[in-house]
Amino acid sequence: MPFRYPVALELAGRRCVVTGGGAEAERKARALLEAEADVLVIAPTVTDGLGDLIRRGELTHVARPYGRGDLAGAFLVIAADADRAVRAAVFAEAEAERVLCNAVDDTEHCHFAVPSIVRRGELLIAISTGGRAPALAKRLRRRLTAELGWEWEALVDVLGEVRGEALPRRTVDFATWAARWHSVLDREEELLDLLAEGRIEEVRARVRAELAGHPEADATKFSRSLADSLGREAAGDANLSV
Repeated sequence: MPFRYPVALELAGRRCVVTGGGAEAERKARALLEAEADVLVIAPTVTDGLGDLIRRGELTHVARPYGRGDLAGAFLVIAADADRAVRAAVFAEAEAERVLCNAVDDTEHCHFAVPSIVRRGELLIAISTGGRAPALAKRLRRRLTAELGWEWEALVDVLGEVRGEALPRRTVDFATWAARWHSVLDREEELLDLLAEGRIEEVRARVRAELAGHPEADATKFSRSLADSLGREAAGDANLSV
């Protein structure tokens, strides 16, 4: 089963059930909590980590094995039970009740695959192999996690802010608007370098100017700013050599 249609679900406030109380169930429950879901764990015993979450009131625990009817009102269920027969029973109820189901390491009893995730603020990159090679997806996640620094989160924030400001005042046609965005993103590496240096306002100014159709004015300001910065660094080096 290749799971060909990728989506990003909004789970905030939705009831999401996890059956099973082991390490994998804990990992899935934590991911659901990060998505602000209303999480219910059904298992006779749970890991210490799940126990801590239960004691803090971050999720609800039903201390018994899964039983038919446990998916009432659920939007999504993760079947993380070690017993395949239980996973099959969870899937059967999910099918009948139209609840989205994922069974851990059991693609036959899944409506969807849970991808490996790289998250930088609102930037979310999902990596999936359709359930065929999850170890490869995890390896790629580690690689991208190492390569994508916090400045990517800042870039998404700045672009979102400036877009929100500029969109209501847009006077150009869509093709021109799209071309201006292409121009912004053609300088992606420059923007990321500036953000890594903490020069967030400068990035905002450059993006605003590009979207307004005045990149030349902004480029002049940027050149002056860069020259001033280099001058300060040179002066600092000179002082160090004294």
